[in-house]
Order: sequence, then structure tokens, then C-alpha cells
Amino acid sequence: MNLQYIILLVPPILLALSFHEYMHGWVANKLGDPTAEMNGRLTMNPFSHLDPFGTIMIFLVHFGWAKPVPVNPINFQNPKKDLTYVSIAGPLANMFLALLSGILLRIIRMGMFNFLPSAVLQPFYNMVVLSLQINVALAFFNLIPLPPLDGSKILFGLLPDEYNHIAAWLRQYGGFILMGLILLGYLSGISIIGGFLRPFINFFSRLFGGI
Repeated sequence: MNLQYIILLVPPILLALSFHEYMHGWVANKLGDPTAEMNGRLTMNPFSHLDPFGTIMIFLVHFGWAKPVPVNPINFQNPKKDLTYVSIAGPLANMFLALLSGILLRIIRMGMFNFLPSAVLQPFYNMVVLSLQINVALAFFNLIPLPPLDGSKILFGLLPDEYNHIAAWLRQYGGFILMGLILLGYLSGISIIGGFLRPFINFFSRLFGGI
């Protein structure tokens, strides 16, 4: 990974992670839980959301995470349902950014930024491509139903009460399974999670950005 690629990669990652966590907090706040705001997490400041280890993992294995926004379900009128809404807000936020990135790519190819010198326009175009791909990857990565990812909370919110034993098992072992999948891909060079995400990245890159 060369320096130029890292420079292009950092802004989209910071925006994707910050907006993802901000929307968790924003939805929670709208549903009656001010915990994120009280902890200074209802902000787009990336330094409020970055998890050091999760950030390093992004550059090492191309999967990572931010610090989860604190949520107290006691403050919700319907904790199970409202927590599901809070959880899905992050992936939806990333898909919104991916859509905006795709629209911007189409505008760039229409020539509306041709007033910029090529030395600026081409890196900018590449950065927007990365923004589209990063946001799609982050959205669907977080939809994997393994703790601590958002997908697990969405699953728990949808599961009928008679399947609570499945939720309990996933809470106990899901994090180990997730980390094992990531490390297996890193050590073997064959990423299981990357293989899962690639079709979504390709599909939405074509749908949103025409690339």
C-alpha cells in the first residue's frame, strides 16, 4: 500500500466511519436516548469515533470499525424495536454516502469538473471511487449478523422471543467467530469476508456510479 493510495483512502474512511456512528447516535437521540449526545458522540468529528485497533485493522486487512456509540435501551419506549432502528441507521448512512459518491462520479464523467487540472481531477475521481466502495463495504460488513456488528442487533430485534437462545449464543461466541474469519483471511490470503462483500461492492458500484 503506497503513500498516494493511503492519502486517497484516509478522507473517505474518516467520513464513512464518522457518519455511520453519528447516525446511530442521531437516531437514538430522536427515539429518546440522549446517551450519545451526553458522551460527546453526536458529532461528525472523526477523532471522537476512531477506535485505534479498528483503524489499524482497516489498513492491515481492509476491515475495521469505529468505537460503538453508547446507547441505553432503557430510554426507549420500545427497546427491542427502537434498538433495531438505531442499529440499521449506520449501514443506511453508508449506503447514502455511497449513493452520493456514485452521483458525483457520474457528474465528474459528464465533464462538469474539467476546469480542474488533470493532476487534481484524476486523484479526486479515484478518491470518490474509493468512497463509493468503502461505504458499500462498510454497510454490508456491518450487516453481518455477528456481534458486535450492527447486523447482530438487527437480527436480535427481529428474532421472536423463543429464539433468544440463539441470540445468547451469538453474544457469547459471535465476536470470536468474526475475529477468526478476519484473521483467517489475513493469514491465508483468501478473505472469506472479502469474498462475501465483493459482489455487493461490484453491484452497487455499477448501479450508483456506473463503474
